[in-house]
Amino acid sequence: MNMELGPKRLELMRQLLPDASSIALVINPSNPRVAEVQTHDAQEAARSLGLQLQILQASTQAEFDNVAAGLSKRSIGLVVAGGDSFFLSESAALAAITVRYAVPSVFLGREFAAAGGLISYGGSVADSYHLAGIYTGRILTGEKPGDLPVHRSSKVEMFINLKTAKALGLTIPPGLVIAADEVFE
Repeated sequence: MNMELGPKRLELMRQLLPDASSIALVINPSNPRVAEVQTHDAQEAARSLGLQLQILQASTQAEFDNVAAGLSKRSIGLVVAGGDSFFLSESAALAAITVRYAVPSVFLGREFAAAGGLISYGGSVADSYHLAGIYTGRILTGEKPGDLPVHRSSKVEMFINLKTAKALGLTIPPGLVIAADEVFE
């Protein structure tokens, strides 16, 4: 689901930077299949929002640091592509980098916003684990895995860091704050 929410992350960035004409998407070139899907979806979303989309690449913290440093000089918002293991495992470190360079950024997962990233928007990890537990329980009670219906989590969570928004000089629309699952101050 997190890959499918990529266009929504662009919309969120558009709401936060309404005067922006360009937004950047960072992808991991080490994961070409995921990067290709995310790039295509983001390009379509950017077109519909009237934005130019810059595709940037990073597969290490040092490369991500260089991306953020370059964006800070151009006042461009950054959307971090979701669904990639590098970005997911390093989300707290990547958030710290975006804070250091004062780059407005949207990613997925609570850890990003808790570590100082501006906004996180993505599928609920807890809900996914809950569904996995239900499947496990059914299998342990004798049901055959091939007979089980396919279910996937449909719960989406949003986390906002108001301290970061203030430091960036951004006003988060009240509707987003109300809709957030958790707000960090």
